[in-house]
Amino acid sequence: QEQLVESGGGLVQPGRSLRLSCAGSGFRFDDYSIGWFRQAPGKQREAVSCISSRDRLTYYGDAVKGRFSIFVDAAKNSLGLHMKDLKPEDTAVYYCAAALSCPLLISEPTYWGQGTQVTVSS
Repeated sequence: QEQLVESGGGLVQPGRSLRLSCAGSGFRFDDYSIGWFRQAPGKQREAVSCISSRDRLTYYGDAVKGRFSIFVDAAKNSLGLHMKDLKPEDTAVYYCAAALSCPLLISEPTYWGQGTQVTVSS
């Protein structure tokens, strides 16, 4: 059965760093575009980062460029997100997802996890 499980969320102070992990099973990461999106209370889903299945290029949302880094170990079906210089506006539930293309990661993900809460607060 296809599954994605996130881990690594928590409470962190502004300016600090945090690393999220995502373990996949039941399908091959190489066959999909994979990445992260987030959703804060009362807000729409927001793209965080994605690695394209076509050319393995990485994409970042404007709000996180220069602060977040995505990394993948396709052999282990493992995805990660390193977040630095965190801000209160980064507070959200972060989801790991797989889709047929990066533009579809938010609107039509094929698989996604249950999410992990990240709270940035002093």
